[in-house]
Amino acid sequence: PSDAEAVAEFKEINDIGEPTNRAIFGFNRFLDKVILKPLASGYRKLPDAVQRSIHNFLNNLRSPVIFFNDILQGKPNRAGTTLARFVINSTIGVVGLGDVADDMGFTFHNEDFGQTLAVWGLGDGPYVMLPIFGPSNPRDAVGLVADFFADPLNIWLGNIGYETAIVARGGLRGVDERARNFDALEDLERSSLDFYAAIRSLYRQRR
Repeated sequence: PSDAEAVAEFKEINDIGEPTNRAIFGFNRFLDKVILKPLASGYRKLPDAVQRSIHNFLNNLRSPVIFFNDILQGKPNRAGTTLARFVINSTIGVVGLGDVADDMGFTFHNEDFGQTLAVWGLGDGPYVMLPIFGPSNPRDAVGLVADFFADPLNIWLGNIGYETAIVARGGLRGVDERARNFDALEDLERSSLDFYAAIRSLYRQRR
């Protein structure tokens, strides 16, 4: 407490649960090593066109959630872009496998309820490492839960008893994201003196 620079750094990092977070980070790295990384490695061996189609399809499925958050953030133009993308890619793009809308000038953007809460003025709070889901904070964790339960596809699948499809979709999205960041994460881990701190800094900057 007597070291002003140390106190300032502690407040800037905002990781009051660091020992616990590091333990959870270790658990997540174990899961990544034995499950997610091998799956992502195999996924990367698929033809680029197949990977791109899967990624486009997953992005298209998120469109309703993105649209709702665009509206809640008071961004009608972005909401219009999201709606146009969903209609075009769901039809001409064959259920979203092709990103025809991007070629028409409707560029993809992502939004979530954590970002919506930020627009509404809610602070992010301390850094948190969630089991399986990874880096987060209280605001983004609430946003993650809200987006899950507000997703029309999740609601529909749950109502017809297809909860396994919800899990499969989440798993596929995780594998796709891991594959797309495969080399970047490998480089970051090799070059970092403290991989945990590097991930924490990267997440906070990104959010």
